[in-house]
Amino acid sequence: MPQIVAYINQEIVGFLLATSQAVHEKRNVPIVDEMFKSYQGNIDSYIYGPVCVSKTQRGKGVAQLMFKELLLQEPNREGILFIESNNEASLRAHIKMGIKKVGNFNFNNKDFNVFAY
Repeated sequence: MPQIVAYINQEIVGFLLATSQAVHEKRNVPIVDEMFKSYQGNIDSYIYGPVCVSKTQRGKGVAQLMFKELLLQEPNREGILFIESNNEASLRAHIKMGIKKVGNFNFNNKDFNVFAY
């Protein structure tokens, strides 16, 4: 799966990770298991995230550019992700990218939204 890194000059300003379901099945991350209980996706779907952008570059389209690159590298595949319900900045950014909410779940007394594209 692609691991996208954004650079400005020589400085890393963001990264986006993606994981196949096959890799997840070998390491079972409990919060991801809860996400899949809420929404399974299709057999070829993959886990999107985490995505991180440096504070100095937030709101400048870095996350969107990395997402576009991921879509080029993984065309016609469904990505599934979760975002904590109180993370307004991440929710706004992902909705702006056209990613749709498909479910929700609670993990360790925190609420999360599940999105897919």
